[in-house]
Amino acid sequence: MIKLALPTGDLRTPVAELLSSVGLQVEGYGEGSRQYRLNSLSHEDVRVRVFRERDIPIQVALGNYDIGVTSLSWITEMNARFPQQPLIPLADLQLGQTILFAAVAPTSSSVGQGSRPDRGGSGNTLAALPTPVRIVSEYPNIAEAFARAARLPRYRIQAVAGAAEAYPPEDADLVILAAPDEATIQTHGLQPVLRLLDNSAWLVANAASLANKDLTAVLTRIREASTPSTSGALHLPTPIAITKSNGRAERMTDTLRLAVPDGHQQRHVYGALAKAGITFDGYEEKIFVRRPHSGIAGLDVKVIRPQDMPQLVALGEFDVAITGLDLLSEHLFAFPTSPAHAALDLQVSQYNLSAVVDGELPADNLADAVAYWHRDGKRPLIVASEFAATADHYSRSRHFWRYQVMPIAGASEGFVPEDADILIEGTETGRTIAENNLKIIDTIYRSTTCLIARKDAQLQGRRHSVYNELFGLLQRSVA
Repeated sequence: MIKLALPTGDLRTPVAELLSSVGLQVEGYGEGSRQYRLNSLSHEDVRVRVFRERDIPIQVALGNYDIGVTSLSWITEMNARFPQQPLIPLADLQLGQTILFAAVAPTSSSVGQGSRPDRGGSGNTLAALPTPVRIVSEYPNIAEAFARAARLPRYRIQAVAGAAEAYPPEDADLVILAAPDEATIQTHGLQPVLRLLDNSAWLVANAASLANKDLTAVLTRIREASTPSTSGALHLPTPIAITKSNGRAERMTDTLRLAVPDGHQQRHVYGALAKAGITFDGYEEKIFVRRPHSGIAGLDVKVIRPQDMPQLVALGEFDVAITGLDLLSEHLFAFPTSPAHAALDLQVSQYNLSAVVDGELPADNLADAVAYWHRDGKRPLIVASEFAATADHYSRSRHFWRYQVMPIAGASEGFVPEDADILIEGTETGRTIAENNLKIIDTIYRSTTCLIARKDAQLQGRRHSVYNELFGLLQRSVA
């Protein structure tokens, strides 16, 4: 049996077309089925699972899957921290082509109009950045390698779930992000200064599987449509010489900073704000700009990923934010002494965080499931979740005894039962759960959208009055 891991998201359609063109059709893959376990119509001995891209290099390296398709950027992100993994890049599929850039706000003193990113220079630009250099990226391992290669004397890396372009100049000095070209970077108000990686989808294999299994049924066909390549190297900056500590402009101290979400929470938050009589120019039900105009004197608004809000509020980067209770709880399980807390339940975007298991498991409650899993007592339970700290807390509080948490990026229903025993997952209608032959065995809590703030915040003057105004409007709307 050949185990093949395929990506969901933007790569799904082009990868499906490539597979079909070489006679490797996978039922339902190109159509965007909710099922994450799919059948190969061409080869009965090929088992297909669908994952988020960033999980595929890990799953293939672990040997859970023999072959995978994922972006080079995620391969490089894993190898930047774990360089000895048994993951073999085989061929460039020339799909989903983007470029990984390091970029700064164009106000940086040494970035001139029309300057172009290079491969290893940009020393003057980096040397001119304020210190410590605040680096934001969804590729934190690559960001760490970047900072070390440049020999930045002081830096701080903020790992985010995405939307790195939203952070400069207020909350970051440099970002590392993927984009189709320089022009796209510039539309975000940024100037690319270093071209780090030419990124595209690659075919990868587990080293042991490649050596010990017959993978020709898949490899031979895909390689016919791919480009063998020796490229794919990460281009890091040359060391820079910083002779003084550069300062940065002080943030306005009389302005309250509010973060609102993009993604699936956006329409719910827009509706909650509108119900309270609050509208921001540039933040609508389905579209947004990163810095909408609040229309309220002393209130600054930025649109970022909701996953990043609890930590940023805890660090004092934002005064208040609107995000899910699930994400706040995940943050608090990881950092129990964090000052971030739920100030107001907005009562929208509600769903259950549940424990999900194989639909064929001969158990109807958690206690019976744990007893079944431990019947031989020889291995730890595997608990998969996007909420790794929550999964760890749940496993300990339910006395799982020996267990291992598998952090994942999404497409969660594809992990149980082959790669995990239990899944900690958000469930609303249960449709996707049922379509993947899974079942809910325990409800952990009900999540909702809430206004979060710092417990120890010392808001003074206009910031305090703006907070009270915002809180009052929202509180009256949910009363």
